[in-house]
Amino acid sequence: MSRVLIIESSARQQDSVSRQLTQTFIQQWQAAHPGDSITVRDLARNPVPHLDANLLGGWMKPAEQRSAAEQDSLQRSNELTEELLAADVLVLAAPMYNFAIPSTLKAWLDHVLRAGVTFKYTDTGPQGLLTGKRAYVLTARGGIYAGSSADHQEPYLRQVMGFIGIHDVEFIHAEGLNMGGDFHEKGLNQANAKLAQVA
Repeated sequence: MSRVLIIESSARQQDSVSRQLTQTFIQQWQAAHPGDSITVRDLARNPVPHLDANLLGGWMKPAEQRSAAEQDSLQRSNELTEELLAADVLVLAAPMYNFAIPSTLKAWLDHVLRAGVTFKYTDTGPQGLLTGKRAYVLTARGGIYAGSSADHQEPYLRQVMGFIGIHDVEFIHAEGLNMGGDFHEKGLNQANAKLAQVA
């Protein structure tokens, strides 16, 4: 049995295309892998605080020197990191906001990219510790950006996933959603066709 962790980051609940893609993924995955467990963490409903001095203090100070706020921040980071460590498959649902990922997703990444836990520094540079996991990234984009210099989602997420040792990453883009005409339908159809091959 595999454990699937899904991270939702769309600010919208209704009419969110990335959430629609997530629901399609869940339905198809459960049909193909009925014994797998699926955990959904919704960063819009339960946002993770942005990186601050309390979190840095929680990471860096000895236990006896941490304030209550620093200890709380560390405990939150531990919970998020343990959830990721336990997963075999990671799904990031990420609408494109201003050519990049939502700030809520960046905040989550800041909590789980941890030296000595999800990566380590070596004599030859950083080494990811989460090898053997797979990741899928479901994006929703108003325009068509894949492969262009305006796409700051895919290169960034590939880099951070690789940094923690996840190199098996597949992107499923729903693009052209705000371009009018048949672009919206075409973008959704292409994304759904790729999703059908995943499970």
